[in-house]
Amino acid sequence: MGFIIYTFSMPVVRFPALMKFYVDNQTELLVDAETVAELLENLTSRYPALQPHLFEPGGKLRRHFNIFVNGEHIRDLGGMNTPLKKEDKVILMAAAAGG
Repeated sequence: MGFIIYTFSMPVVRFPALMKFYVDNQTELLVDAETVAELLENLTSRYPALQPHLFEPGGKLRRHFNIFVNGEHIRDLGGMNTPLKKEDKVILMAAAAGG
């Protein structure tokens, strides 16, 4: 019995269930990028329907949207300029609100 070893050549991006619709119902994707900003640019280029959900009309990331790299919020790292390595895991997450 052998083992399967997964190696990633690009950062992996995970999507919340509500956003899967905009990325052909995928839970995660490999996206070639060296920074978070480049990752989002490449992602929205590939899936244009994501653009209005991630960004305000002026191009700024929506306030209610959170991005984590390996479990750390990008605001605690380098923001949109956070560098990415091929083995990184990026999670896109809309903030939950309630009353």
